Amino acid sequence: MTTKEVSGGGQRGPYAKSTERRRTIVAAAHEVFAARGYRGGSLQEVADRVGMSQTSLLHYFPSKRDLLLAVLNWRDSITGDGVTPPDPEETLVDAVIRQARFNENIPGVIELYTVLCAESVTEDHPGRGFFTARFEALRRSYTLRFTRLAEEGRLRPGVDPERAAASLVALWDGIQTQWLLAPDSIDMAGCLRGYLDLVLLPE
Repeated sequence: MTTKEVSGGGQRGPYAKSTERRRTIVAAAHEVFAARGYRGGSLQEVADRVGMSQTSLLHYFPSKRDLLLAVLNWRDSITGDGVTPPDPEETLVDAVIRQARFNENIPGVIELYTVLCAESVTEDHPGRGFFTARFEALRRSYTLRFTRLAEEGRLRPGVDPERAAASLVALWDGIQTQWLLAPDSIDMAGCLRGYLDLVLLPE
């Protein structure tokens, strides 16, 4: 992801410049945090990437924590947060595969998510609340989808919707990590589809 990829239009004047500058800073922070993590990435490096002083950067984001949360929220805005009500015409399998393939084609997105998610389990990490809430929302969303499939007779006997949901989230995160280490050897979408084939009955 490059800082040039976060641009917008339709506004003019000082407000537009301020909005554009914030987007540029967030994109630069995305690159830094994806490469070095939250603790390893510095505000100074972010400032250097956008050609401004750290003091000027703090005018837009008063703290490193504020910048991290802006990056995380922006990431979800470009990839889909995984918990937005689904298109009623799109099946669970189609939605999962679409999102997995979409994420692969946005440079830095999976790296950022994986690095910051892992860091968030450490004490006092500012992203801990974000990821805790995200996982809860994902499990709730997928549990609802699996429950509906069970009511339609599509869930295999003995499969519990809540466990299937938690397992899907766990598999997705785990397979993304393997993909980052060996992208030519891992078929993320194929692995996710294989899991869903195991717990769902054919239509």
